[in-house]
Amino acid sequence: MDFNVKKLVRDAGTALSRVVQLTEEKLGTSEKTELDAHFENLAERSDTTKLWTEKILRDTEAVLTPNPGNRVEDYLFEKIDKKRPNRLSNLEYLGLDMIEAGNDFGPGTAYGSALIKVGQCEQRLGQSERDFIGAASHCYIQPLRKFLDGEMKTIVKERSLLESKRLDLDACKNRLRKARSMQGQQNAERDLRVAQSEFDRQAEITKLLLEGISSSHAGHLRCLNEFIETQVQYYAQCHQIMQDLQRDMASLSLATPGGAPYQNLAPQSPDSVNATKNGQRRARVLYDYDAKDSTELSLMADEVIVVQEISESETDYFMGERGNQKGKVPKAFLEILTY
Repeated sequence: MDFNVKKLVRDAGTALSRVVQLTEEKLGTSEKTELDAHFENLAERSDTTKLWTEKILRDTEAVLTPNPGNRVEDYLFEKIDKKRPNRLSNLEYLGLDMIEAGNDFGPGTAYGSALIKVGQCEQRLGQSERDFIGAASHCYIQPLRKFLDGEMKTIVKERSLLESKRLDLDACKNRLRKARSMQGQQNAERDLRVAQSEFDRQAEITKLLLEGISSSHAGHLRCLNEFIETQVQYYAQCHQIMQDLQRDMASLSLATPGGAPYQNLAPQSPDSVNATKNGQRRARVLYDYDAKDSTELSLMADEVIVVQEISESETDYFMGERGNQKGKVPKAFLEILTY
């Protein structure tokens, strides 16, 4: 490997001169070129924006993804440009175990049926949570991170370059003051003019970037409104899911003899359980089914509903009931429960 010794020595000398110059400025023995008050206010606002944006970004990521290990894993996948794993949420894992337990206890029992129903609800909550996290990341986290990695990094770089130009300018001023000969004064004045021109140009570039912070704040405000709207929709969806579960649990309780929601129905005779005075029976859904129109009832696999015959001519459909919901359901998707 080739080394440029002259360049290495020159860089070392420059670094040493910078250290000496900064030390003299701190001690008050060297003159320092000051920027105007407007520029300083812009710079202070930029520093404040960077500080709080970083904190808000970290806090939001912690709220959306509480597990630090998952956040690190997502960050690594993002850096290597790979798709991150599609993890199940804790609610979805809970729902899976509840459904498995309900099937093991028996979907025809009150407890097993209730476990399956609650498990399906937990899965829906978990899916809603994952959808919310994805939407919030897209509308809020990504714009903030893009701002920090793009515009703010550029500002930091240009301010660092401006500080270097200022040190060069002050060094030229110092050399002019110490010049003894006429030739030395002329050379120092020429260097000073060049350094002043470069400093002014860099100051103008940096000032324009700093003034752009205001438009960045406006953009962040729009992202914040989108984040809040996403959060409102998420909590409203969760509220609706829990209300549906509450109605379904109430219907399970009413369908149980004596109104006991967790009473085991196994000892009951088929006639007393499967038939009522209205000819109603309980059936387990075998597959998911989406209603084709308002006269039908959508179904989820493994849920238990109340059904009854519609008419003697209708051989393909039952009339199904789930809480306050009622509609036609295909017989092929159901298994009539017997005990």
